[in-house]
Amino acid sequence: MHFPAEVIVRVLLLSANTSLEPHPVYPLGLDYVAGAISSSHKVRILDANLLDGEEGLRADIQAFAPNAVGISLRNIDSGTNLATKSFIERARRLVKTVRSCCDASVILGGSGFSLYPFPLLEYLEADCGIVGEGERLADLLSALESGNPKPVLPGIVLRGQPPRHPAPWPGQPSRRLPGENLHTSFYLGNGGILNLQTKRGCLFRCIYCVYPLLEGENLRLFPPEEVGRTARSLQDSGARYLYVTDSVFNAHEEHSLAVAGSLRDAGISVPWGGFFTPRVSRPDYFSRMAECGLTHVEFGTESLSGHMLRTYGKPFGPEDVFDAHRKAQEAGLFVSHYFLLGGPGETGKTVMETLKRIEKLPRSVFFFSCGIRMHPETRIHSMALREGSIAPNEDLMQPVFYTPRGISLAGINEMLETFAGGRGNWVIPRNEERLARVTRRLYAMGHTGVLWDRLIG
Repeated sequence: MHFPAEVIVRVLLLSANTSLEPHPVYPLGLDYVAGAISSSHKVRILDANLLDGEEGLRADIQAFAPNAVGISLRNIDSGTNLATKSFIERARRLVKTVRSCCDASVILGGSGFSLYPFPLLEYLEADCGIVGEGERLADLLSALESGNPKPVLPGIVLRGQPPRHPAPWPGQPSRRLPGENLHTSFYLGNGGILNLQTKRGCLFRCIYCVYPLLEGENLRLFPPEEVGRTARSLQDSGARYLYVTDSVFNAHEEHSLAVAGSLRDAGISVPWGGFFTPRVSRPDYFSRMAECGLTHVEFGTESLSGHMLRTYGKPFGPEDVFDAHRKAQEAGLFVSHYFLLGGPGETGKTVMETLKRIEKLPRSVFFFSCGIRMHPETRIHSMALREGSIAPNEDLMQPVFYTPRGISLAGINEMLETFAGGRGNWVIPRNEERLARVTRRLYAMGHTGVLWDRLIG
């Protein structure tokens, strides 16, 4: 696996994600990978959502004749409830199709791959992979050009070598903007949502979360003016809604306010939203955000039981949630809350606390997941090992959900369905597919954005 020095390296980046629920997600990571690769290389991005079947992929590959094909695996399964769907076999077919029509090096990456690098590398029969931030592909390409067929580099995983999560990528992110990408039209025509990143890393220590593994445990803030320029480019490219993909947009409150101001100053007129922690220190935080164009707030609330929030490692309590909810609504914002039921220590009492206290959150939408899908190196996985509820060698690549001792996941679902009572603003596992169908229909009619605000009664 190496490239002769005299050859112009042609790099094909392929987004494997075809999941459209709850809405199509623009493959932001590949823009940053493309931005990191040397301008002396030729780079093309392909999106599986636009491929005309296997034959269409073959034709595109043969026409471009790549030396290297990077395949991004955003997720390996849907992972939100016990009826989760695996995407691994689809990824395997993609690799086989690439192998059948070119002799390019196949390199895996993406958040899904980073969580299970060694088994996926072996099972999908790729040449190597990248753990963590995909910009490391630029370093790998340079090493291969220098004639090193098996480079030892941070974040690069080779078959037969045990992988390690590297330190965060030390470079400065540089994004190739969507206006240069052919696949942008798919997302503009299906919801009009383009994604915006304002920082990387996560300060929080939630027991189930993989963000610290993927992006590091410290925040790396993007210059607000740069974020504003990027947002304006997205709007000029046709975006009708901007979604901030940060793990928690207000993890650094002052930076998030500065970013919001940069969006206003850049002339952003389309609505935008993101994921927030339901705790703010400034009483005017959400009113200032609304003045800068924020329209939708998605709170990662998870529970309204104080005991469960402490167990999850959350830096807030139920009263913080009620306060943040009130302030966001007083600012005129649409509000939704995400709940995660079934963690360590969950009982019928704690579930009841959450469900009853939801009545204190008026004019909102509630999304529920029942059961926590465990991943390696997370605290909940360590807890399950200590409790003996899973074996040390259990294969987590096949979805394994934490099982609380105080109540079954079926019991939680039963309580949830009883409380939901058919209310449209309670999105429970049983009606997720119905919501997805409605969303697709509205997008086909020309509606844009996240659309969950239409469920508010």
